Amino acid sequence: MLETEKRNPNTKHIDRAATAEMLKMIQAENLNAVNAVGEALESVEAAIEAAVDSLNRGGRLFYIGAGTSGRLGVLDASECPPTFGVSGDLVVGIIAGGDKSLRTASEFAEDNAEAGRQALVDHGLTENDTVVGISASGGAAYVVGALEYANSVGAVSVSVSSNRDTPMERIAKIAIVTETGPEVITGSTRMKSGTAQKLVLNMISTCAMIKTGRVYENLMINLRPTNIKLKARMVSIVSDILECDRAEAEARLERNEWNIRKAVAETESAQ
Repeated sequence: MLETEKRNPNTKHIDRAATAEMLKMIQAENLNAVNAVGEALESVEAAIEAAVDSLNRGGRLFYIGAGTSGRLGVLDASECPPTFGVSGDLVVGIIAGGDKSLRTASEFAEDNAEAGRQALVDHGLTENDTVVGISASGGAAYVVGALEYANSVGAVSVSVSSNRDTPMERIAKIAIVTETGPEVITGSTRMKSGTAQKLVLNMISTCAMIKTGRVYENLMINLRPTNIKLKARMVSIVSDILECDRAEAEARLERNEWNIRKAVAETESAQ
């Protein structure tokens, strides 16, 4: 039996616990998820270097998964344009069953290996791309099919799972395994396993964006002024970098079409 499908002895009687005790049980298991990611950092690093290489060669980063895993991939991909100012097709999130599965469970969709392959065909996958397949069990046919296709075209295949010795681990060129163990509620991998997946995907995209020049120091240098909050954040960033007051920072941004890099370069070229 997969570790993620086993009963957790620490939460066997959670249904009788007071709310405070429930929370303590869940939080203890959350910490196990964080620690599991820590044990997998070497393989996460390898995935990041592969993604960076892909981006530097004009390729893309794909996340593909089913259910919770697919939703987390789409979430991370969708956050990249507003956070790092990249185009929406640079980091691509794909979920089994299509976008309707983001809101409505489509459990059957994970059993279709051909659909996983076809999803990447439809996106014109090439040898310059990196594909990250995500599945708590490590055996979702949809994801396995996608990784097999990635290998066939020469793309880098990466698996993210929470179990050892799975089909995905054997297929992927780079295997990330976060051994989160039995869930608080047996088999509910939206919990610890999902938490670990979210952490890993955040690491992959964030480090890849940093290493390809989309971050200055620890600042979001490529923000776009799409709402009031982001405009205020852009003013704060320029003010911080140039050590000037907010009025001057905003004036520089307005002169430079709300482009942080240009606003900063204006000062540097004048010195």
